[in-house]
Amino acid sequence: MRMLSLSVTLAFGLSSAAAAAPCGNTSSGFNTWKADFAKTAQKAGVKQRGLQALAATTYSSATISADRNQKSFKYSLSKFMQVRGADTIIAQGRKRKAQNSNFYTNLERRYGVPAGVIIAIHGMETAFGGFMGDTKVVSAIVTLTFDCRRSEFFEPHAIGALKLVDQGSISPETKGAKHGELGHTQFLPGNAMNYGVDGNGDGRVDFYNQADALASTANFLQQKGWQSGKGYQEGEPNYPVLKQWNAATVYQQSLAIMGKRIDG
Repeated sequence: MRMLSLSVTLAFGLSSAAAAAPCGNTSSGFNTWKADFAKTAQKAGVKQRGLQALAATTYSSATISADRNQKSFKYSLSKFMQVRGADTIIAQGRKRKAQNSNFYTNLERRYGVPAGVIIAIHGMETAFGGFMGDTKVVSAIVTLTFDCRRSEFFEPHAIGALKLVDQGSISPETKGAKHGELGHTQFLPGNAMNYGVDGNGDGRVDFYNQADALASTANFLQQKGWQSGKGYQEGEPNYPVLKQWNAATVYQQSLAIMGKRIDG
């Protein structure tokens, strides 16, 4: 009798595990999955405001469309730089460095990352804050976590987004890029949680504040292994760190080229 009871218990446990809401490649099942993911989020430390934000998310079709059509990273280096407006970024970047030399000098002194790299990232990601996105960050990142293509990659960033809501750094209405990146340099939410620093001394971290975003970018690169005073061109010690920011080879190459030309 105990053996039968144990068998039933095991069978029930297996069926419960199998009943966990699956990922999906369309909007079908999104709400069921969200209710299940709320348990995961709660175990990870997400609190009431974050859980409410999760419940309020909607499936972002625009995000999925963008995820399926990332063409620019398939361009040649010259084409990629042309599309990203490299010459404009370099010209404006030099002016920005000259106008804010103390700020960038202090960043390099603290984090070891030259101005050219930070400015090139700022220019490539949002045209120096000119366009930081039109998609709700929380809905975008939760949609990508539900989507079967890269669920495991995006899950920590979904948890990060919900925790950012908990601490008041973003709201369910905060807008960013199609993949849920936020602020001046387009941090994924999990990275925002882990590497965000207060760059303007007001006691909070706001990725929509330029000083905070740029200081956080420098901190991210330092934490990923950036060596102060070492080069960042191909074959030099800091070049591999650029991959930590963006995995696309053409992006890394462009960043190295633009950064060097901004730094002069």
